[in-house]
Amino acid sequence: MDVLKKVPVREQEPKVRATNFEEVCYGYDQEEAMEESTRCINCKNAKCVTGCPVSINIPGFIAKVKEGNFEEAYQIISESSALPAVCGRVCPQESQCEGKCIRGIKGEPVSIGKLERFVADWAREHGIKPQPAKEKKNHKVAVIGSGPAGLTCAGDLAKMGYDVTIFEALHEAGGVLIYGIPEFRLPKQGVVEPEIENVKSLGVKIETDVVIGKATTIDELMDEEGFEAVFIGSGAGLPKFMGIPGENANGVFSANEYLTRNNLMKAFREDHDTPIFRGKKVAVVGGGNVAMDAARTALRLGAEVHIVYRRSEEELPARVEEVHHAKEEGIIFDLLTNPVEILADENGWVKGMRCIRMELGEPDASGRRRPVEIPGSEFELALDTVIMSLGTSPNPLISSTTEGLEVNRWKCIVADENNGKTTKEGVYAGGDAVTGAATVILAMGAGKAAAKGIDEYLSGK
Repeated sequence: MDVLKKVPVREQEPKVRATNFEEVCYGYDQEEAMEESTRCINCKNAKCVTGCPVSINIPGFIAKVKEGNFEEAYQIISESSALPAVCGRVCPQESQCEGKCIRGIKGEPVSIGKLERFVADWAREHGIKPQPAKEKKNHKVAVIGSGPAGLTCAGDLAKMGYDVTIFEALHEAGGVLIYGIPEFRLPKQGVVEPEIENVKSLGVKIETDVVIGKATTIDELMDEEGFEAVFIGSGAGLPKFMGIPGENANGVFSANEYLTRNNLMKAFREDHDTPIFRGKKVAVVGGGNVAMDAARTALRLGAEVHIVYRRSEEELPARVEEVHHAKEEGIIFDLLTNPVEILADENGWVKGMRCIRMELGEPDASGRRRPVEIPGSEFELALDTVIMSLGTSPNPLISSTTEGLEVNRWKCIVADENNGKTTKEGVYAGGDAVTGAATVILAMGAGKAAAKGIDEYLSGK
């Protein structure tokens, strides 16, 4: 084998997968995983670990894969991560653990994400569970939201022996893992649900259909129901729009709504009665991972799909793998293009979008070159559907119903990034509710930090 190159990963053919919702990537089998694991040189000062937001002992678990001891590899990962089968699929490894891998200096980095996925899948298939707490602590903790931050915080606290209850607003647990990320990237029944069951196996209770701020408040949980600490991991589910003319036309969706209908409510399946408008010509405005998810979903529902993004390909915030898959599947990229108006027919339905060409000027505050309009370059795209994927912000319901909880001007909860501590005693927060929309693994890192902060707080009581 060529040690400078990763063991290739098998995938569905692009033309085939563009017509179904089956998982695109097949992952490694046992032989491939063991072969790839031999590429790890087991660095003493492993930079891959510092690149991982939840600090998995990466050389440790890979060494066990090399030996063929997959159960031990899983337990090593589980010490740090509550959702290894999820992370192995959706983490941006290229900019985190694999981005720091020494192997990547002269060749390709070790395929850490695919090895993590293999170990987690093997453990699930063989009924292996994470280790529960040996001793129970007499403290109740409430966790708001069952997305990556909430599940991680709850799992870590349960392993420490705390009595943890998660309160979830929707009818299914999983947060963005269930409603946001499509089946072809993250299967719900085969991957997400078993990971949630693993968290429950640690003793975590999950109550669904509970909207904190409506059904009950944080103050009531603490004052009347005996919870001594609360973690807020409610995510960022409030979509942003451009504010351009025509945005209220029929056939304009937020990516949030479009993906929720398809993923949580299974609109893509013929045997489900959730309605979804199956456009024939769709534009997705935005360039992040959510935009790629929405575009690839629309494609599978039978549309010609355009990604409309105002910067160049170099500035696309989506993962390189997601952009690559989208291109393979036939999605058209209209880059350096910005919408200025959505056009509607006499019945109020989308019939097109007026756009203008852009060029890149000087860097803005984010360090990316600022897009500038090219005068006289306007043109029209004929469309029947527009999906806005411009990011999301936290729903202000929790912060507006909680006394003493400070938020910033973006309505994000103010919390210490080292321990999740908010301005209200006993209340911690992390993930998208604090940072605005970010990645699954960063939310998990925040949940982990908050669990440590809550443990220190309750131990000190």
